[in-house]
Amino acid sequence: MNIFAYILNLVLMLALVAGMAIGALWLWRKLQPGMAFGRRDPAIKLIDAIPLGTTGRLAVVDFAGKRLLLAVSRGRIEKLAETDAPVFSLEQADEH
Repeated sequence: MNIFAYILNLVLMLALVAGMAIGALWLWRKLQPGMAFGRRDPAIKLIDAIPLGTTGRLAVVDFAGKRLLLAVSRGRIEKLAETDAPVFSLEQADEH
């Protein structure tokens, strides 16, 4: 009878610890910085990126209504070009 109580207590404690771990992971995911209020539109959107050699790449990003072409290397980021971000609508898609 004593061994049965010990095993039952062990299983209940294991379930309690596993539940607390799962709850802590769920809470951490919900309260991460930038994620506390659910899904939101990001301020910067990466449109495309292509590698240039081993440490560099060209990246196109949308930021504040502008589309930027950036040269990104190990210790440096340079803006190469800037244009207005294109605005797409359903009417434009129907014409093509």
